[in-house]
Amino acid sequence: MKNIFSLVIPVYFNEETLLQLFEKILIVEKELHHLGVDLDLIFIDDGSKDKSLSKLLEIKKKRDSTKIIKLSKNFGANQAIKCALEHIKGNCFMALAADLQDPPELISSMVEKWISGSKLIICQRRTRKDPFFTKFFASIYYKIIRTVVMKNYPKSGYDMALMDKIYLKYILNSSKGLYIPLLVPWLGIEPEVIFYDRPKRPYGSSKWTFSKKLNVFFDTVFGFTVFPMRLLSGIGFFTSLLSFLYGINIILNAIFGNIPVAGYATIVVLISFLLGLVIMMLGLIGEYIWRIYEEVNKRPSAVIEEIF
Repeated sequence: MKNIFSLVIPVYFNEETLLQLFEKILIVEKELHHLGVDLDLIFIDDGSKDKSLSKLLEIKKKRDSTKIIKLSKNFGANQAIKCALEHIKGNCFMALAADLQDPPELISSMVEKWISGSKLIICQRRTRKDPFFTKFFASIYYKIIRTVVMKNYPKSGYDMALMDKIYLKYILNSSKGLYIPLLVPWLGIEPEVIFYDRPKRPYGSSKWTFSKKLNVFFDTVFGFTVFPMRLLSGIGFFTSLLSFLYGINIILNAIFGNIPVAGYATIVVLISFLLGLVIMMLGLIGEYIWRIYEEVNKRPSAVIEEIF
C-alpha cells in the first residue's frame, strides 16, 4: 500500500500568495514522489471575500486532483482545518498556512522523519520576522501557556505539525472551541522537532487580528485548565477570611465601645471590592458554561457551501 500525505491549507484573503504557494507545493510533490509518497492536497476557503476562490480554481485546472472546499462564511482557521480533515485520505497529515510564512520546503524533511517511524513532527520557530507587538504578545502568550496550561509546550510555539493518521480521530472528536495546536502536545506524543527561522510575511497584512488572538487565548486557557477557576476560588477564600477577621474586629470594637461614627469610606470600598469580585467570578463561571453550551447546542462548527 502506497503512502499518502494529506496537506490541508486554510485560505482567508490570500489571493496574493496562493499561486506562489502552489508552485512551491509542486516542487514538494516531486520530492515526495522520490520518497514513494503521494500528495493529497486540500485547500479550504474560509469565507474569503477577495479573489482567493478564483485563484484556487486556477490551481484546480493545473492540478486536477486538488480538492477545494468552500465554506459558507468565515468560521475561523481552527474550524476550517477540522472541517478539511474530515476529507483527507492520507496516512499522515498536516495543516499549512497560506501566507508563505511557514516554508513548504520543510515538508519533505518532515515526511522523511514520519517514514522513519516518528508519529509527530513539529517545526518550532527559532526566530520570527514579525512586527514588534506581534512578537511581544506572542512571548507573553507562550509564557502563560507554559506556566498555567502545559509545561511541555514549545517555548516559541509552532504552527507546522505533521501527524500520523492514527491520531486524526482525537482531533475530529474534540470539542468545537478546542485549539488544535494545544491539543496535539496534550495527546502526549513525543514530537520530533525541526527548528527554523520564520520569514517575514511577503504580501499583505495578517487577518489574524488581536480579537481573534484573544479568543484563542480564552479558548486555550478555559479549554485545557481549571486554573482560572481555582485561582479565583483561592482569592474568594482569602477575601472571605479577611472579611471574617474584619467582622470579628468590628464586634470586639463594638463590645468595648470603640466604634467611630465615621465609616462611610470603609463600607463603600468593601462593598465595591466584594461586588467586583463576585461579578468577576460569575463572568469566569459564564466562560465555562458558554463552552458547555457550545458543545450541546448541536450547531455545526463549519458549513460547506461547495466542493470542487
